[in-house]
Amino acid sequence: MDLIREYGDLYYAIVFAWTFLEGETFVIFSGAAAREGILDLPTLIACAWIGSFCGDQFYFLVGRRYGARMLRRFPRLKGGVDKALSLLARYNTGFILTFRFVYGVRNVSSFAMGMSPIGWGRFAGLNFIAAGLWAFTFAGAGYLAGAALQHVLGDLATGLGVVMLGLFLIALWALFRFSRRRPAPASGD
Repeated sequence: MDLIREYGDLYYAIVFAWTFLEGETFVIFSGAAAREGILDLPTLIACAWIGSFCGDQFYFLVGRRYGARMLRRFPRLKGGVDKALSLLARYNTGFILTFRFVYGVRNVSSFAMGMSPIGWGRFAGLNFIAAGLWAFTFAGAGYLAGAALQHVLGDLATGLGVVMLGLFLIALWALFRFSRRRPAPASGD
């Protein structure tokens, strides 16, 4: 936690970058750190909000420009794209406002919506609102979880938070490291 305190401005830049890509768990842990007074909650929410908004705008534009070509190159994306487009067709505005909260389609939804006829301006406006709701929800959940832990565990809550953040970072590192390893191709006898 001292590292977060020492490099606070850099940490907010990391929050922006992380939420550009994904970030629920990271924002929850950061919200708990805000409860401890290590981070500023409004600044955390703003960085998560703008990072998430910018990331989804980027993926929307990638889908708009390169969507069909990318689906041909990466056919595994097709199932998720089809699911997201189906949900968009059924729920339109509601889906745009909530796709960040829908497990299984969150990662591909902005890209898929870029392939749809929805206009960039409409998506941008609704996406901005949705990104704010998302940032407030997850940072707030972390803040409240930190408050609950503080109430139940007292001073041990800070130590538990540090351990949990450390385990989370180790798990991410391991996931990244092992996902980069590719099995050797089978020999053709």
